[in-house]
Amino acid sequence: MAVYATTDDLHAGLAEIARSPAGEGTVELVVRRPVEGEREVLEEGVLDPAEGLVGDDWRDRNDRRGRPADPDTQLTLMNARAIALIAGERERWALAGDQLFVDLDLSIENLPVGTRLEIGSAVVEVTDIVHTGCAKFTERFGSAAIRFVNKPPGRELRLRGMYARIVEPGTVRPGDTIRKPS
Repeated sequence: MAVYATTDDLHAGLAEIARSPAGEGTVELVVRRPVEGEREVLEEGVLDPAEGLVGDDWRDRNDRRGRPADPDTQLTLMNARAIALIAGERERWALAGDQLFVDLDLSIENLPVGTRLEIGSAVVEVTDIVHTGCAKFTERFGSAAIRFVNKPPGRELRLRGMYARIVEPGTVRPGDTIRKPS
């Protein structure tokens, strides 16, 4: 039986999430989704403007839904402190379905749409697509978690994560720096 974080636990953890660095942080986990429902934690991921995270099913997932692959949704980033609070053990982080888990303030205020980020040797750009939790997120982490990420202040802090498009190819590894270019 799954044990979910309570509403009180989640709100108590906001102070820790707020301590996320604003200008330069760290990649904590890289996850590829080779097929629906599967996750592969990677030591190194390749980010490609045409393919997204190479080996991820981003493009196929859109094809199955009968729509073109939107580059504005090719990559998802989630705050590592937020997923640690929501999911607990690092082994459960990948269940969220995001590809990059980073220790960086992902809030709308800190990273407005159009902000570019250097991640490892790649560059990505924050898009205007809103990333919200789905039924699978609720099933895996509970109804308190979905409310926590989708209602204020979770939405403004992008606690469910954010979408980005890849603008310069490169590699990304856990431990790499993620930063706003100066």
